[in-house]
Amino acid sequence: MFSGPMTALITPFANGTVDETRFKQQIERQIRGGISAIVAVGTTGESPTLTVEEHERVIELAVKFADGRIKVIAGTGANSTAEALELHRFAKQVGADACLSVDPYYNKPTQEGLYRHFMTLSDGVDLPIILYTIPGRTGITMSPSTAARLYKNGNFAAMKWATGQLDYASELMSLCDMPVLSGDDSQTLPLLSIGGVGVISVLSNLLPEKVSQLYGRFKQGDLVSAAQIHHEVFSLTRTLFLDGNPAGIKYAMKIVGLDTGEMRLPLVEVSDPTKKALETEVRKFF
Repeated sequence: MFSGPMTALITPFANGTVDETRFKQQIERQIRGGISAIVAVGTTGESPTLTVEEHERVIELAVKFADGRIKVIAGTGANSTAEALELHRFAKQVGADACLSVDPYYNKPTQEGLYRHFMTLSDGVDLPIILYTIPGRTGITMSPSTAARLYKNGNFAAMKWATGQLDYASELMSLCDMPVLSGDDSQTLPLLSIGGVGVISVLSNLLPEKVSQLYGRFKQGDLVSAAQIHHEVFSLTRTLFLDGNPAGIKYAMKIVGLDTGEMRLPLVEVSDPTKKALETEVRKFF
């Protein structure tokens, strides 16, 4: 099962190209920090601005650098079923452990369209799929009943939940046994409290140990300590998203020398007020 603290990795750039050396360093840091899996080329990895060749290269590098020490989940979602299928096939070919596949964006399929899209992926490639519903980015929401229907009929390992509504997760859990992962760092502890099994975190790019500790303390039954960590990182977590993701996390990592901060248009660096806020928050931990 895919559970525990997982990281939605940024894609580091230097001089406009993927910085493969820094990417390897980041994966090593995640392993040392106790992270159980990494997601390569998700939204935090700037999948919309990578070429297909770069997208595939980053997935391949993640598998190579992880070298079986940590699970690798490949971001392979697309709003074209045919394109998503090709990315799923590539992830399988290079040895990824699973795929993270977001609801098709912009074209706004019906629930039946969502079901057929994901079943086509499940039937076409023998690789576990983690569903990802994030209506703020896709413009649609997969219903809990559609997710439960998929779980019953296909090779779906979990749901990455980023709706901000705990009732959604509760309804899904009442319909089936699909594991549910938080897609929002500020919602990790609340989701764990109702039966969630982990988080795909942005914050853990910067603080893998803290995210690992929060999950570990909860699993040990030390709810007081888990809540203390939740409150300790809460302000930083909120600040990371003031100007969107991954601009915030990339600048936070730049502050402590872990990234160049480069992004690709149409994404730009955070504003000056957000820089000052991030510098204040990050320095609490470094």
